[in-house]
Amino acid sequence: MKIANLVFLLIAALGEIAGCFSFWAWLRLGKSIFWIIPGICSLIIFAISLTKVDLPNAARVYAAYGGIYLLSSLLWLWLVEGVKPNRWDFLGVGISLLGTLVILFGSHR
Repeated sequence: MKIANLVFLLIAALGEIAGCFSFWAWLRLGKSIFWIIPGICSLIIFAISLTKVDLPNAARVYAAYGGIYLLSSLLWLWLVEGVKPNRWDFLGVGISLLGTLVILFGSHR
């Protein structure tokens, strides 16, 4: 069941990043307003995915999500925007992922 939590957090991160990027593309990169249609769908996937994480408190899910979001953001930066993260980016993500693992796999019940 705990691995399913990681999967839902990864899906949520992809949904949030893609959704927010669609607005970035429209407002900052001059893309068509129609870019926000798939963005809104992505943000809905993001919100629904977070509700599927099996932790008893919403705020604990959001806290665990932070590290996954940071990792996914750096991967997006590298793969979609073509900017390679540096060692400080990786160090920051590593620290946050340690916190995510403690929250997800620690005893809360």
